Amino acid sequence: MPTRSVPAASALPLHIQPATEQDIPTIIGLAEATWEPTYRFIISKEQIDYMYRVIYTPASLRRQMREQHHTFLLAYVDGHAAGFASYSEKPDSIYHLNKIYVLPSHQGQGLGQHLVQAVISAVREARGLALELNVNRHNPALAFYERLGFVQHREEDIPIGPYWMNDYVLRKEL
Repeated sequence: MPTRSVPAASALPLHIQPATEQDIPTIIGLAEATWEPTYRFIISKEQIDYMYRVIYTPASLRRQMREQHHTFLLAYVDGHAAGFASYSEKPDSIYHLNKIYVLPSHQGQGLGQHLVQAVISAVREARGLALELNVNRHNPALAFYERLGFVQHREEDIPIGPYWMNDYVLRKEL
C-alpha cells in the first residue's frame, strides 16, 4: 500500500503508512495506551491482561506480520503516532480487519474513520470483495462500524486461553 496523506477531521496533518517490523515498538506503545481503556468496561481485567500478553509481545507481532501476513498501518497526526490498524486476507477474496486502535486523546476526530478507509482502499486495490471484522457484542464501537456501512454477518464465540470473546462478525461488501 502506498504512503498516503489525507486531511483529518481535526484539521491536523494526518499521514497513514504501512508499518514494518521496525515499527513494532511504536505499535506496542499505542497498544499499551489504548488496550485497557478500550476494554475496561467490556471484559475483566484478568482477561484484558491475558489477551494483551498473547497479542502484543514483540514475538507475537513479528509472527502476525511474517506468518499470518497481517499488514499493519500506522497513523501519524502532526508527526506523532496516534493509531494503527491491521488487516489480512482470508479465503475467497475476503479480508479481515484484525485491529484498529486510536489513542484516547485522538478519538472522535475522524482518525479511526481514516484508518478504516485506508484499509478499504488497500483491500479494493487487492481486488478484495468484502472486509470483515470482529467486535465484542458489548463494545460501543459497534455503532462506529455501523456508521461506516458494516452490517452484522454472524455471531462468533472465540476461545482465547481460558477466556471467551463473544463477538459479532460485521461485514462490508466492497
